[in-house]
Amino acid sequence: MSMIDYVFQRTTEYIDHMPKSWRKKYGQFFTSPETAAFMASLLSIPHQETISVLDPGAGSGILSVALIERMQSESEIKKIALICYENDPNILKLLRSNLEWLSLHSNKQISYQIITDNYILSQMSDYNFMLDADPNPQKFDLIIGNPPYMKVAKDAPEAQSMPDVCYGAPNLYFLFASMSLFNLRNSGEMVYIIPRSWTSGAYFKRFREKFLTEGCLEHIHLFVSRDKVFEKESVLQETIIIKVRKSTKKCETITITSTQSNADFSEITSFEAPYSQVVSGPDKYVYLVTSAEEVETLETLNRWSDTLPSIGLKMKTGLTVDFRNRGALRDSPEIDTIPLFYSQHIQAGKVIFPAGKEHEYIATDQPGLKQRNTNYLFVKRFTAKEEHRRLQCGIYLARKHPEYAEISTQNKINFICGLRELSECVVYGLYVLFNSTLYDNYYRILNGSTQVNSTEINTMPVPPMNTIEAMGKDLIRVRDMSEMSCDNILRSYI
Repeated sequence: MSMIDYVFQRTTEYIDHMPKSWRKKYGQFFTSPETAAFMASLLSIPHQETISVLDPGAGSGILSVALIERMQSESEIKKIALICYENDPNILKLLRSNLEWLSLHSNKQISYQIITDNYILSQMSDYNFMLDADPNPQKFDLIIGNPPYMKVAKDAPEAQSMPDVCYGAPNLYFLFASMSLFNLRNSGEMVYIIPRSWTSGAYFKRFREKFLTEGCLEHIHLFVSRDKVFEKESVLQETIIIKVRKSTKKCETITITSTQSNADFSEITSFEAPYSQVVSGPDKYVYLVTSAEEVETLETLNRWSDTLPSIGLKMKTGLTVDFRNRGALRDSPEIDTIPLFYSQHIQAGKVIFPAGKEHEYIATDQPGLKQRNTNYLFVKRFTAKEEHRRLQCGIYLARKHPEYAEISTQNKINFICGLRELSECVVYGLYVLFNSTLYDNYYRILNGSTQVNSTEINTMPVPPMNTIEAMGKDLIRVRDMSEMSCDNILRSYI
């Protein structure tokens, strides 16, 4: 039995006897042996006698074991100094037992230490260069990690200890990643399996700026089937594996690989992408391209330097959270009601109202729940993973509902509005953009979730206003709202 199989077998026994609700308390989701072995294979092993390894949030030690098992064949290595952080008292006994077994069965001299302190808080002084900081904090050659996936409050000690990367209520996983980069020696490498949510959006901006300035992203691995990454855990988080080298010098390319799940690493699709296309823009978004066609998609749209805000437009999230305003909802119109638009009203490129849905009207005096009855492009915020399109939109024209001065939108749709009233041609032109294959593909590269975020849409490149208006006139003339029609019109302006 291999080292990693031994540890996995004992980990499985632990999972079977420990309630998931308890493990969730620690954000604990265990790595499969196939994933652990793949992660270990990504690291470049230094040519030296002693290797220092850090495993933050070690769990049962399966990642440490995978890395050490890989180093068994490296004859130059004589000693491995391993430090594991783990503060879940329930798994410490198993971790100690696994590391002891490892040290007895390895052909290397292994010294290991388990630190039961909080990984983040125990290094707060060193990380922030405080007066009581260690002038020479320990640095590591290699770090391998599966950090806890758990949100903490914005005033949690962990969040307050890392103000340079925190915004709002952070998730522990990116605090761990930032601390691990701090723990690396110069040119040292780290491999992490983490959600892909950090790759875009304002929420992770500070983290991206620091992480991608002090580290060079060398490899990204994507899982096509997100529900099989942690097969025993029922985790539906969109997860990726990243390899980062601690260096301010950027690479020319990034390797992006993908597999169907965590069990078929023998069938890997690999693509070498230009670094400048993957990490791009003032907010350092990470565009997860997997083919030359997807790079071409980015290059094509990035020829335009405008965004919606730069031309006086903006995508916003719908105003009304319906379940918080149940008392104001109505099934039919009354004297003081206004229409409340839902994603169900977006049908085949148009906004159909009424649609026979309950609670289609709202009676409210709250200004924050009302908006002018003017022309909009409505865009669904949520779509199913299996759906053909992520961007699904409909044209709303105010003249079709002249009896209302104001309307409302449920917060499960987004809407694009202007600083001034949008002409119908502009709304039709926006529809051409957001109903095209090119824009849908661009957004999928930018964001892997099924939620359409207004922050990210507002960063996407768009043509000048006069071009959008011209596209709209073309669409009105052809009277074909299909995706193919939008593709043909968009192509004629690129």
